[in-house]
Amino acid sequence: AANYLVSKLGNKQIAARNSVGANFLEYVQGIRHLKSYALIGKKHTGLEYTLKDLCQKSIRMEAVPGPFIVTAFIVFEITFLAMVALGLYYLNGNLITIPVLISFLILGYHLFHPLKVVMVDYLSLRYMNESLKRIIEMLDAPTMASGTAKLPDKFDICFKEVSFGYGNKPTVQGLSFDIPEKSMLALVGHSGSGKSTIAALIARFWDVNSGKIEIGGIPIKDIPQEQFYKLISEVFQDVYLFDDSIYNNIKIGNPEATETEVIEAAEKAQVLSFAWELPQGLHTRVGEGGSKLSGGQKQRISIARALLKDAPIVLLDEATASLDPENEIFIQQAIQELVKSKTVVVIAHKLATIMRADNILVLENGEIAERGTHAQLLNKNGIYRKMWDIQQQSNGWKV
Repeated sequence: AANYLVSKLGNKQIAARNSVGANFLEYVQGIRHLKSYALIGKKHTGLEYTLKDLCQKSIRMEAVPGPFIVTAFIVFEITFLAMVALGLYYLNGNLITIPVLISFLILGYHLFHPLKVVMVDYLSLRYMNESLKRIIEMLDAPTMASGTAKLPDKFDICFKEVSFGYGNKPTVQGLSFDIPEKSMLALVGHSGSGKSTIAALIARFWDVNSGKIEIGGIPIKDIPQEQFYKLISEVFQDVYLFDDSIYNNIKIGNPEATETEVIEAAEKAQVLSFAWELPQGLHTRVGEGGSKLSGGQKQRISIARALLKDAPIVLLDEATASLDPENEIFIQQAIQELVKSKTVVVIAHKLATIMRADNILVLENGEIAERGTHAQLLNKNGIYRKMWDIQQQSNGWKV
């Protein structure tokens, strides 16, 4: 009974504990926004509720199986007392001697004590087993299939009737296009049109539902994953830095790089222009997630990583979309260094940054609505032209 109760109540307590962790993290991460909208007290009630719920379920998990454990302990003690009484009875009848009685009492006590410990430990193990089930479920999740093909000699990218969706919702449908080696393809379109999905599929963060993606004529599914990721560098808007030095964060791009190579990548990515002003230069710690640096500084470190990796394919999620003009200039200079002689796929928000792209795909509802160069798309007077005109008008807005 106690075993069943620990499993059932343990599941509920673990769920409550996870809920507290999620709510607390959400509250702390969003506290600036909560303050700005004067919602600190109101939002705190949700966290307070989860904490009270955890408290109740923790007490219940300890209190409900408690009587069973106490009862078992009492039974053990009564049994030991019965053994003492029986031993005294035999001693009184001269059936055993005092040394024999003492020996059996010592042995009996040491027999019951481990049983009590095992009972408590077993219930603790049953509780921990509920958490272990979640870990096993995660470890048993299917992994992406990986082939044994050699790395391609060429680095052109080909989409052949590619369709993909998250769950039952299709995101891209029947996409077919080629990206020649050492050329730049730009992806533009409204939010939710499938731009980021295409980049994620190229990087094989997901496998396609149907169709095929090839690099150098080799399906990416057939390339061993540990080799495949050497082919691609990514620079996204959201940069994550580890709580380590700038130097070590850059070296993630190539752990075997020499100090000279790291410094050279930092220089090309415009990292040195701000790093030398910091107390410990490149060896200054950046804080959790890069919290001690600005967005532009983190972005430059991200580009330095990609430069150090020197992969033949580069994926860019418009790295300058939310930067101030000064930082944007630095980032653009760093990107120019990064994309030299590379196959480049860029997700573009500012159309002025992709005017020199070799090919532009305009996406609409997961399909290719238009394709061509900047000049060709302007002449079509379609979606791209409308987006261009809107951005040109907004450049003249004043507040």
